[in-house]
Amino acid sequence: MRSISCLLLLTACFAVAPTFSGADEKAGPTVESSAAEQRERVKRDLRALYTFSAGKGDVVHDQSGVRPQLDLRIEKLPAVKWKSDGLLIRSATKIRSIAPAKKLIATVKRTGEVTVEAWIVPANDRQSGPARIVSLSANPSGRNVTLGQDGKRYDVRLRTTATSGNGQPSTSTDKGAAKTELTHVVYTRDIAGNARIYINGKENVDKKIDGQFSNWSNDDHLTLANESTGGRPWLGTLQLAALYSRALSANEVEQNFQAGPVVADAAPQTAENHQAQVFANQVAPLLAKQCLDCHDSFAKKGGLDLSRQASAVAGGENGKAIVPGNSAESLLWDQIESDAMPPEGEPLTAEQKKLLQQWIDDGAHWSVDLIDPAVYANNSPSGAVWLQRLTVSEYIATVREAVGVDISQEAREILPPDLRADGFSNTAYNLSVDFKHVEAYARLAEIIVSRMDVLKFARKFSKSKKLSTDSTMRKFVAKMGKRILRGPLDEREITNFSGIATTVASTGGDYEEAVRYLIEAMLQSPRFMYRVENQQGDGTAWPVGGYELASRLSYILWGGPPDKELFRAAEAGELGDRAAIEKQVQRMLDDPRAIDRSLQFVTEWLDLGRLENLRPNRERFPNWNDALAADMRDETLAFFKEVAWTQKRPLADLFNAQVTFATPQLAEYYGIEPQGPGLERYDLTSLAPRGGLLTQGSVLTMGGDDASMVTRGLFVLKDVLRGMVKSPPPGLDTTPVPSSPGLSQRHIGEQRIANTACGGCHSKFEPLAFGLEKYDGLGAFHDKDEHGNELRSDGEVLFPGTAKPVKYQTSAELMDLLANSERVRETLTWKLTQFALGRPLGAADAPIVGEIDKAAQQNGGTYSALITAIVMSDLVQTTRTEATPVEK
Repeated sequence: MRSISCLLLLTACFAVAPTFSGADEKAGPTVESSAAEQRERVKRDLRALYTFSAGKGDVVHDQSGVRPQLDLRIEKLPAVKWKSDGLLIRSATKIRSIAPAKKLIATVKRTGEVTVEAWIVPANDRQSGPARIVSLSANPSGRNVTLGQDGKRYDVRLRTTATSGNGQPSTSTDKGAAKTELTHVVYTRDIAGNARIYINGKENVDKKIDGQFSNWSNDDHLTLANESTGGRPWLGTLQLAALYSRALSANEVEQNFQAGPVVADAAPQTAENHQAQVFANQVAPLLAKQCLDCHDSFAKKGGLDLSRQASAVAGGENGKAIVPGNSAESLLWDQIESDAMPPEGEPLTAEQKKLLQQWIDDGAHWSVDLIDPAVYANNSPSGAVWLQRLTVSEYIATVREAVGVDISQEAREILPPDLRADGFSNTAYNLSVDFKHVEAYARLAEIIVSRMDVLKFARKFSKSKKLSTDSTMRKFVAKMGKRILRGPLDEREITNFSGIATTVASTGGDYEEAVRYLIEAMLQSPRFMYRVENQQGDGTAWPVGGYELASRLSYILWGGPPDKELFRAAEAGELGDRAAIEKQVQRMLDDPRAIDRSLQFVTEWLDLGRLENLRPNRERFPNWNDALAADMRDETLAFFKEVAWTQKRPLADLFNAQVTFATPQLAEYYGIEPQGPGLERYDLTSLAPRGGLLTQGSVLTMGGDDASMVTRGLFVLKDVLRGMVKSPPPGLDTTPVPSSPGLSQRHIGEQRIANTACGGCHSKFEPLAFGLEKYDGLGAFHDKDEHGNELRSDGEVLFPGTAKPVKYQTSAELMDLLANSERVRETLTWKLTQFALGRPLGAADAPIVGEIDKAAQQNGGTYSALITAIVMSDLVQTTRTEATPVEK
């Protein structure tokens, strides 16, 4: 059978490629709630939403935010009356979608779940047929799903592969559920076939409706208050209708009931809003890139600071730079139009010039307090999700959870290493797959399966061992694939994987061999190697599905796949409830895997992996060895664990906490009296030169043998203060200048700062390293360097966005300044958020990151508080992908 394995596996793997995700006018009672009291409606997996308060005209707009919008048109406008609390249907009409509900149908077919929700006031309790309230159908006898009224009952007909084309047998409420009063009716059907109807937040009926949605029509229109072809009219008042592509949980149904039928409308797009968006999305990035190198609050060339509105409008030494509403009188525009600004590099393009001129003429509106160049370094859409391949460590954890095999040694030997990009090795755009990866995954899949008791593993999903029964095999594939591939399989995937078993059977193979090939194929599937999500692809933000959210939570918090409990919560639909998500997050933070994941973050942020390849000059550093490098790495990780997890201190305390961990060898290297044989905890309150991350060898060694002020200063600027500085000019000799008698590294740095050609940039970062001059290239502390030069530890910190540096006298004072800096706290938030999402952050993310930082600080600023704020934010709870053309 081995001769057919390659063809089988390639067929399965690449076939499962990822896809980017006359009635009485009395309207009855209404549900009233103030803005302060009104509960938020469930948004996750919402696919269509219609509200009817204060509407007008013959079009009912879809307000779900899902594109393309599934708008409805009222066939006979005189038959209805728009009221303040809803749409009264007085005589027979139909309110039908302008286009077939293709996207709604496609998502429901994929999930195998659906929810139909309505807030209604029936005109009477004698309507029959059933009278169609919400119908996704072609005609009276062919439907996907219909919610209707049949006298004093509500009745739902749902088509599956186990029902008739008319959705029979139907699911009906108790008699008396349909009353002539405002009623909240919700129908849900989950993947297991459990169908329920809720009346006013309470379950009324529970029934089993087996089968799948593969026989749903793709061309049905959505119709309210009638059948698509007419003939089944419903009369009454519509206050809300909604459809979801999953079964809401009982708690979520109750949540929507408590929220009531009133949905707050989105803020209107005013001219002021438009100007704010233009500035934030176009003008501010342009000023940050082209102007702030010379005209920020520190450089302030010509006395002009363009980083803030007040200083920009005030102008500089030559007068008013910006005159709102009048570009002709604005010196900034004069300099730009003549190409005098920027003085170096390419002048602005015609489009950029037109943008700035129009912005000034429109009033020079500002919508941010500070133009922070770091915010505009990347241009990622807010909530953007990039397809992410599993890193090596994530792959190991995922195999272990999926099939119970530890493949760590072989995976690290066979798989190509993950390379750093934008400061982290889990950056999605850098996680490519080449032929080496393909070969490696194939070899690893064989090794994994060879270590498994495949029959025992298969019994978790099926008791049958038959290859001949297609339906049995399909069920087995669906169940096993759901676990291995971290979510339900669609019909195409089930068919492709089941084809492997069919081929094995046709060539004389047995059940065990078929299962082996199936598992191998799944382990090489893109859905296993990547964190695949079904995407909208239209640029809008929309809530992620339960299984997708479960994977996001687990890979962010643990660096691995969902465990059984998290998977169960996704399966039960619990992850649509915020309180349930928070409960899961707390449970996961109590797991040791959360600590391990946080240590991965620190390792990446500080690039501790470089210590394995550190090869200092043996003549200058004869005491250096690989064990000392490992001790330095272990010191930093143990220190982080102590501060973040044992003491649960704010993360900013990492910069001045008076404690560390050292082996006897490292303690002696630091000049500390050893206290024990292993990695021991040391109190540093009486040891002034030590305390905090920047005084640890793991960080100090990034300065190289000569303890470069440039390298250390740039690290503090970029990775601690999130500051920006332009790259050196092409061709500039950047070879480090060695110390010599009478010329310390600080003196060399001061000479660069004094140089008019270099000082503009070097003054922003080299002084940040002056306080570290007494630490040599490998972190040992000295008052004099090897040439006898006196070393100092005083200097100054220029926090990005400020005009004046803050002076310090000792390294301890520098550490305290950093620990107490709001900018440093924000940097930690940005760094951890970037690591969690696996992508660089951009200007569109900034408002949400600001909310994350605020929430984290309100809860103590600890690691747990920050990572919780991240996973509960819209950056994780919702998704957005770049728009793709919509099929007409």
